Amino acid sequence: MSSAAPAGAAEPVTAGPSDDDSLVVARTRHPWRWVVAAVALVLVAQFAHGLITNPGWDWPTFRLYFTAHSVLTALKVTLELTFWGTLLGFLLGGVVAIARLSRIPVLQVIAWAYVWAFRSIPLIVQLLFWFNLAYLYKRLSLGVPFGPAFVTFDVNQVLSGFSAAVIGLALHQAAYSAEIIRAGVISVDAGQLEAAKSLGLPWHRQFFTIIVPQAMRGILPNAANEVISLFKGTSIVSVMAIAELFYQVQVIYGRSGRVVPLLMVATVWYIVLTTVLSIVQYYIERHFAKGALRELSPTPWQRVRATLADITGERK
Repeated sequence: MSSAAPAGAAEPVTAGPSDDDSLVVARTRHPWRWVVAAVALVLVAQFAHGLITNPGWDWPTFRLYFTAHSVLTALKVTLELTFWGTLLGFLLGGVVAIARLSRIPVLQVIAWAYVWAFRSIPLIVQLLFWFNLAYLYKRLSLGVPFGPAFVTFDVNQVLSGFSAAVIGLALHQAAYSAEIIRAGVISVDAGQLEAAKSLGLPWHRQFFTIIVPQAMRGILPNAANEVISLFKGTSIVSVMAIAELFYQVQVIYGRSGRVVPLLMVATVWYIVLTTVLSIVQYYIERHFAKGALRELSPTPWQRVRATLADITGERK
C-alpha cells in the first residue's frame, strides 16, 4: 500500500552528473617550445654531420692512436698523478682544515697562511719550483732541528720529475680541499654536536658518526669537482717533460703533423674518464644522502629497468 508524500514536502533530488564533469579542458599548447627544440636538433645534426664528413678531423688517424701503446702508457701516468695528487692532497687538506678549526691560535694562523700562499701561487709556478728544487738544496737531511743530522740524501737522486709533480699537485690541491672540508664541517648544525656531547659520546665518535656523515653531503660535490679539475690539470705537468697524456700527444703530433686528430685522442680520453668520475660521484653522493632523504630517487639504471618492465607488461 503506497502513501502519498505529505503536502509541502520537497521533491527528492536525484544525483546526476556534475557540471564540472562536463567541462572540456583545453590542452595548453606551447608552439615555441617545439620551434626551439627543432632548431636545437638541427644545430646538433649539423655539428654531428661536420664531425663525420669533414676530412680535417682525420678519424682514421684518431682510431690508429686512440688505443696505441704509447697513449695508454701516458694515460696510466695521468691516472697515477691524479690518484696520488688527490690522496695526498685531501689527507693534507684534512689536517689543514682541522688546524683552521682548532682553538690553537698558532695552528690557525699557520693553516690560514698555507691556504693563502698556495692559492695565490699559480700551479705551473709551484710545479717548476719543485722540479728545480735541487738548485736551492743540493742535499737534504733529517735529524734534530738545529742539531745533528741522522740521514742525509742527494735531492737529485730522490726527487724525480714524477715525484716533483706529485708534490706540487698535492700541495696545491691541499689548499683547496682544506677549505672544502672546513666548509662542510661548519655547515653541520651546532645542535648536532651539542646533542652528541649531552649523550656523553667520546669525541672520536662525535666526529666520525655524527659530524662526518653530515658534512660529507656538503663536501662531496665540491670535492668531486676538484678531483675532476686535478685530473684535467695534470696536463700542465707537460712543462716538466713528464710523459702524461697531453705531453705524449704533443710528441706524436710533433712528429706526424696530425695535430687535430691527436688532440681529439686526448680530448676523448679526458671526456671518458671524467664521465667515469662523475658516475662514481653520483653513487657516493647517493650513499651519503640516505640519512637526509626518506626515500632515495631511483638510479638511471633502475629507471631503465622500470621502463623496460612497463613495456614488457603492456606487451603481455
